[in-house]
Amino acid sequence: MSVRVLIVDDEPQIRRALSTGLRANGYDVVLAEDGEAALMQAAANPPDLVILDLEMPVLGGLDVIKELREWSHVPIIVLSAHAQEHEKVQALDAGADDYLTKPFGMDELLARTRVALRHGAGQREREGRLEFDGLTIDLVARIVRVDGSEVHLTPTEYELLRALATNAGRVLTHHMLLTEVWGPASADATNYLRVYINQLRKKIEVDPMRPRLIVTEPGIGYRFRSSESSSKS
Repeated sequence: MSVRVLIVDDEPQIRRALSTGLRANGYDVVLAEDGEAALMQAAANPPDLVILDLEMPVLGGLDVIKELREWSHVPIIVLSAHAQEHEKVQALDAGADDYLTKPFGMDELLARTRVALRHGAGQREREGRLEFDGLTIDLVARIVRVDGSEVHLTPTEYELLRALATNAGRVLTHHMLLTEVWGPASADATNYLRVYINQLRKKIEVDPMRPRLIVTEPGIGYRFRSSESSSKS
């Protein structure tokens, strides 16, 4: 069965370009030119993935994300013509899984699409075990190993790693991580989060100064790098 992708963008040329690229790679594509049409399409025939422009008339992308998240867990990749961090943070906090800033290459979009679909299907978690480039996380026993050797993590470090690794490939904002690991009362303690990220990198990264697993999304949060997600240090 083919994977159904809903493309939502008010620019006809963008819809055509995305549709051509995705269909050429075997995806079943459905198009919507505005937020209202997107919600109708998603309700009538739920897609496997939504690729969504943020800036649209009448019903913007942020509102579409919020409405979708009331009843759907479909992976959402946001497209933005601007690189303002606050817009990206708003979209990710609202429930988007990833974002791309226009212009972008089709190869990058396809890689992000594969990562988002894997995350949505829960294929990373097999029998309670996660594996990434020498790092193994046993979610049942709460044991972490690097190249076969057990690594001692504090309970907070483990919860932070679990939150990142079970969302591999997805951008997690500072607010999301702080709320999940420390609770809503600590949602603004970004300096606190930075300290724990640095501690965690020292324990699981080959070179903590050039992290290959926990990468920084400047001004936004962190992404646990999967093999096909782009890398930022």
